[in-house]
This record gives sequence, C-alpha cells and structure tokens, in this order.
Amino acid sequence: MCGFAGILGDGSRSEPLLRAMAASLDHRGPDDQGIWSDAEAGIGLASRRLAIVDLSPMGHQPMASADGRFVISYNGEIYNHRAIRAELDGERTTAWRGHSDTETLVEAIAAWGLRGALDRAVGMFALALWDRRERTLMLARDRFGEKPLYYGWVGGDFVFGSELKALRLHPRFANEMDRRALRLLMARAYIPAPFSVYERVFKLLPGCILTATPEAIACPTLEPPIEGKRAGGLSLDRYWSYRDTVNEGLKTPFTSEGEALEALEAALTQAVGGQSVADVSVGAFLSGGIDSSTIVGLYQTHAPGRVKTFTIGFEEAGFDETIYARQVAAHFGTEHHERYVSFADAQAVIPLLPTIYDEPFADSSQIPTYLVSRQAREHVTVALSGDGGDELFGGYRRYFATARLWDILNRLPRSARKAAGGMLAAFPPSMWNGLVAMLPSGRRPPHFGTRVQKAFRTVRDVSSFEQLMTTFLDEWNDKDGPILPRAGFPPEASFDLTLSSGAPNATRMMYGDATSYLPDDILCKVDRAAMAVSLETRVPFLDHRVAAAAARIPISMQIDGGTGKLMLRKLLARHAPPAMFNRPKAGFAVPVGEWLKGPLRGWAEDLLDPAKIRALGYLDGDKVSRRWHEHLSGRTDSTQALWTVLMWRSWMTAQQAL
Repeated sequence: MCGFAGILGDGSRSEPLLRAMAASLDHRGPDDQGIWSDAEAGIGLASRRLAIVDLSPMGHQPMASADGRFVISYNGEIYNHRAIRAELDGERTTAWRGHSDTETLVEAIAAWGLRGALDRAVGMFALALWDRRERTLMLARDRFGEKPLYYGWVGGDFVFGSELKALRLHPRFANEMDRRALRLLMARAYIPAPFSVYERVFKLLPGCILTATPEAIACPTLEPPIEGKRAGGLSLDRYWSYRDTVNEGLKTPFTSEGEALEALEAALTQAVGGQSVADVSVGAFLSGGIDSSTIVGLYQTHAPGRVKTFTIGFEEAGFDETIYARQVAAHFGTEHHERYVSFADAQAVIPLLPTIYDEPFADSSQIPTYLVSRQAREHVTVALSGDGGDELFGGYRRYFATARLWDILNRLPRSARKAAGGMLAAFPPSMWNGLVAMLPSGRRPPHFGTRVQKAFRTVRDVSSFEQLMTTFLDEWNDKDGPILPRAGFPPEASFDLTLSSGAPNATRMMYGDATSYLPDDILCKVDRAAMAVSLETRVPFLDHRVAAAAARIPISMQIDGGTGKLMLRKLLARHAPPAMFNRPKAGFAVPVGEWLKGPLRGWAEDLLDPAKIRALGYLDGDKVSRRWHEHLSGRTDSTQALWTVLMWRSWMTAQQAL
C-alpha cells in the first residue's frame, strides 16, 4: 500500500516539489519514499511506501521494469501476483530482484502491455506508468475504485496523485471550486467521479485507463474526458465494466439456490484466502452484522491461528452493537479487541476530517471508521473489511422499498401523488416513530420516522423510476436545494441505472450504488480513514470473481419482501447460528443529529451562520438557516443535509487557513 503523485510538464524538473508532494502522503506510506524524473521528457514521479509484501528495499518505488522501458508508481495490492509470476516464468526468463507485487506488475506490463496485465490482475490498485519509449503516461484504477486517483491541470502542468493535498502543493495552484461538484455534494453527501471539488481536476473512473501524451499539458479542460474518445492528448478507455458483468449475470442466472450458494462460497473463500496473505500482520473489522461476520467466519475457518478482530462501541443508547460483535467473535474463536468511545473521543476527530478527506465529504460514519481503524492499527497493518456486501447482495432497504413504492405510484395520477405526498410529509418524524414504538427495540426499523417523512416528500414530483431514486437520495431535494443559481448547472444529481432491457428495478438500484455510492462514498470513507493511520484495508466482496457470481443470483434469491441479502444470510448460516443475525440492519452510525442539538450546537451554529455562508457566495444562507431551525424544533430530521453543509464549511475554513 502506498501513495504517489507526479507531474507531466515543467514542474517535473523541480526535485524539491516532487519530494514535497511525496511527503504530503507520508501517512499512506511511512516506510519509504522515492522520486524519479526524466527532465528531457518532462515527467516526474514521487512515491511513499507502506511495506506489505516484500519488506526489503527491493520493493522501492518508483520502480523500473527490467528492460528499462516502463517506470511505475503504484498504490495497492495484486493478490494473485505469485500466479502472475508463475505465468511469466513459463513464457520467458525473468531475473527477479525481489518478491514484491510491484515488481510482478511492472514486469507483467512489460510482457503483455498494461491492458493485458490488468486483465490478469486480481486486486485493488491505482497506478501511474510512464512509457519511456513512447513518451506516454498511463493512469489506471482498479475495477471497483478501492484506491483513489486524481488528475488534472494545475499551473500549466498536468498533475496526478493519490490525494488532492499533493496536487495543491504545486506553487501555481489556483484552481477554483467546481460549483457542479458542490451541487452533487449537497445532493449526495459526497462528490462522485469523475468530478472533484476543484475545476480542471478529476477523479479517474474505476476500471479505466487514462492515457496522456505531452500534448495534454497544453489542453486543460473543464470537462472530464469521455470514454472511447481521444481529445487534447488524452484518451479514456475502460478495461473492465461492472455493467457488462451485471448484464452477463442477468443472461446466465443460477437456476437453483444450491448452485448459487456453492459458487458464491467458492468465490468468496478464494477471495478471503488471497487477501489474507501478507508479510505483515492481518486482522479484520467486525461489526457483528452479516457482511463482516461472513468475512471473519471464512477467514477464521482457513487461518492457521486466531484472527484478530476489531470493533468499537458507543456510550449512547441505541448506537452500541458491540454485544453482537462479541457473540460472533466468541462463536468463531477470534482474538477480539473492542473499545468504547465517548462523545469526547468522536468530537476530537471532527477537526481532523478536512485534512483526512482532503475534499468535502459528509458520511458521518467517517468518524467511527477512523476510530476503529486507529484501534486496529495498534495491532495489525492490514484489516479485511465487509464493505460491498450491501451493494452486491441487496442489503439496503431502499432496494425493495423504492421498487415497491414505484409500483404503487405508477398507478396514481401525478396530481394525487403530489397532494398526498405533500400532506403526509408535513407530519413530523416523531408521529411516524410512534407507530413502531410498541415493537421490541431490536425489531424497530432505525430512523423509521425520518425515512417515512422523506419518502412522502419525495413522491410529490417524480415522473420516472430514475427520478424517484435520485430524489429519494437527495437530502436537499435539488430544486429546493441551497445552491445559489448559476447558468450551466446540471438539472439534478441523477444516477446512471442503465442495464439491459428488462432488468428489475432493484437490480438497477444495486448497480447504480455499486458504480457511484460504493466507490465515492463507502470506499472513499474507508480508504481515507484507514490510510490516515497507515492501515491497509482489503475488501473481499469486491474481488471481481465474487462480483460475477453475485450478478448471477436472481433478485428473487437476493431479496424477499423486506429482507435482503438472502444468499449471504444462507451462506453465513453454514458457519454460524442464524438467530445470531436475525435483527434489522443498523449501519455504522453515530448520533450526529442529537449531538448537533446538544454538545455540537455552538460549533454548528457558528458554521451555519447565514451571513457567513452568504459571504462565501455559493449557498443560500437563509435556506440553510431554515433547515437548521426545523431540525432543532424536531419538525424534520435534517441531520444529513446539515452535516453536508457543516463538512463543506469546515473544509472551506481549513482551506482558507492554508
């Protein structure tokens, strides 16, 4: 695991700049650093290394291929690199210098080209590759986007790197905030690829290769490159498509539950086995939910010793699930580590968030994710994570609730929808919560009142399923959002749900989440939080072979009524008692909404001051203020909408202090 940055252009000739860019990423790679440049070609690479495989100097980066043609800076892990080495050795004689996966990857590229190497690779990665013969730069990102990669134009150079903080060190950095990205942030609480918070700086899409020639330096653009089109010295090509994977699965579904279970367990066991190999200590996050418990169960089954597992709990009632993690750990016999954190512990993280996330990011579970990562790093250097289970196996309630709601709405005239939705949305969350108050605490749907109120608010104006999903996930409801008007904005923060004809709406939603929410929220959250403490995280569910198996499971085998992840539940039941997991999905949350009304109120009111917001010229301070007072009164639960504004304001304040 590493961090890297680089420059194509005149700035590459500045060794102090390259070293500074590398130093800004030392948290991603505390074990080693290196720079490489070719002044004549105008290219410079800077790397930081977290040594995971081959701890010797033979894993040093940037690394050149044995023939000298390619130089690579690389962040990630190729889990099957030994098999790739064996294939290379079967084709030619290679004088291996060490046993790092970086060396395997660059020699595979020298033998088969970048596309051929990536087609064979099983792993997570972002990389920058300079072809010295052709004088071209190639940037690539793993299939699901586990590892980050930014690129764009700064001060007359073409720059790239693992985090924006490295790009901002360019002495001529003056890129403005991208207002389109701000609109997307307010709608989704994260900035989806290909946009970044800055104009002329983009995120590379997962599963893609960006090729840049020196011509690209002189062709800065406000628009990201389009797949399959070459313009201004840039071309963007996709080497792997999750859409193709899902469409293929729809064409060749499993015909029986038994067949699906066998294929899924085989693929997931293979993934967990491959991802548990390292030259350093490896553990696993354990929340006690289905996803992390499945990973831990398969890991412990095949591990030679006791697996180290990690969880955190909260003092606030209703937010502590350590008891479930403890039960799972006891069942599988792991070496379990748990820690309780207080409000003060969580509050101490908040000032760090603008630096950790580097651009505005507002998934409040970023706080516990950082805390559990920090705890794990005290014991291990690598941790397996259960992320991806919801998106691939139908875990979110919205997959069945939204599809069912659309079936109902489709039968109603729009006028009736608007009237009913407006009337019912006026009732406060507390009233809807009263409807489930008599249920046992473990059976009450979390945030029930807020979800119901939001559903009724959403149905007022939608005319398509895509719009229903987009609006439901938009905490501000774009047309009433806080962004100040400006020409040229996209009309809404819509999702791409395009699959083959006849794909079920629930499958389309899962696809939409897997290609946007998963990489740009969930994986971003985990990567930044873990790398802030130099912890590598690995995600077995996102092995592309597991994803291919999941895509073949018919939606009827994934979701039944209000219950999702049926196949994962049945897989886990092979290894643990089902009663251990029969409870509503809880998520990894902290009580931010209540904290904003209590101990965080002064901090929030200062940042949400309408005059201060108005002075920045991006948001309507009065709209934000109204939402704040509605939240304080209890008429609405606006936690997510307000947290997004607060994270943006905190980031802005941090930038102004630089």
